Amino acid sequence: MDDWKTRTKLIHSGIRRSQYGEVAEAIFMTQGFVYDSAEQAEARFQKAGPDEFIYARYGNPTVRMFEDRIAALEGAEDAFATASGMAAVNGALTSMLKAGDHVVSSRALFGSCLYILEDVLSRFGVDVTFVDGTDLSAWKNAIRKDTKAVFFETMSNPTLEIVDLRAVAKLARRVGATVIVDNVFATPVFSRALEQGADVVVYSATKHIDGQGRALGGVVLGTKDFIRGTVEPYLKHTGGSMSPFTAWIMLKGLETLDLRVRAQASAAQAMAEALQWDARLERVIYPGLEQHPQHGLAMEMLERPGTMLALDIKGGRDAAFRFLNALKILVISNNLGDAKSIVTHPATTTHQRLPDEQKAALGITPGLVRISLGIEDPEDLIADVKQALDAV
Repeated sequence: MDDWKTRTKLIHSGIRRSQYGEVAEAIFMTQGFVYDSAEQAEARFQKAGPDEFIYARYGNPTVRMFEDRIAALEGAEDAFATASGMAAVNGALTSMLKAGDHVVSSRALFGSCLYILEDVLSRFGVDVTFVDGTDLSAWKNAIRKDTKAVFFETMSNPTLEIVDLRAVAKLARRVGATVIVDNVFATPVFSRALEQGADVVVYSATKHIDGQGRALGGVVLGTKDFIRGTVEPYLKHTGGSMSPFTAWIMLKGLETLDLRVRAQASAAQAMAEALQWDARLERVIYPGLEQHPQHGLAMEMLERPGTMLALDIKGGRDAAFRFLNALKILVISNNLGDAKSIVTHPATTTHQRLPDEQKAALGITPGLVRISLGIEDPEDLIADVKQALDAV
């Protein structure tokens, strides 16, 4: 299996067939499991084997298939599937931290990630230092001898800043800090975060992995010791595990993941190039454009520069709203990585809780819109965006 190419892994990794020999993965819709004897139950609670299960909150055959398949894709030793992407972020961080620990995080994060770091972890005595993720000197100055973990989005939401994963990981390793990255925008197809220095990789499976707007899910990937010794005890006791039906949906999503994200990335590149000099825009943000501040780094770190772009529309919030309301194909929503193209106004939705000065510092202007490219025809998408700009 290690020699299989990506698309083959996405179809065949982790298969567990029942005695019926089904082609499609089976959905084991059960919350508990029956034992042949009291002795077997006792032995399983003492140490369950790889295909032995106790309770769905602890593990399930369908969920395990998803964990094995995404781990094979990522090149990780193990994975733990969660109820949502935020359950994965929370689980990865909270399971390893205690009062008095120190964390360094990039400042440019999704709003809910900021909440966990600013409000939840700080409330329980964890010391969190925020830095400009693109400034290596800021990381160097913030990481201390007692730093327990560093956390960042490899490509930030929504302004698409690229953090130099290799360089930050090197700084973290000097003090023995765990490198935890949220790799959603980069996708597991275009990024090899573990090879580049990450210890733990987190995904919202709701995004590209499902990719069809059906279910919430997340996953934490890393070494077997970290996943089974640190993450699993926390998540199975606090109730953040994935349901069997959701795992089945995610397995079906993985089968077409490579095909979808490549089409989406091609559409994103085409749209960025078509709009980069449009006079109605303050800026077009896409790592695949040479004018992007971290274009060279993005090309070095990623196979493709992703499925997301951002437009900063002249005229602020009112102009952005006119643009959104004039779209005919792209839909207004706050999800991303979907087969349907989605547009979001971060300042009033996903990042609305941030103070205005913090939004400004992060580059989240009133005119900024985030676009997640789908798998529609790129020419149709570009035409739709251009006619919406005409309406502005």
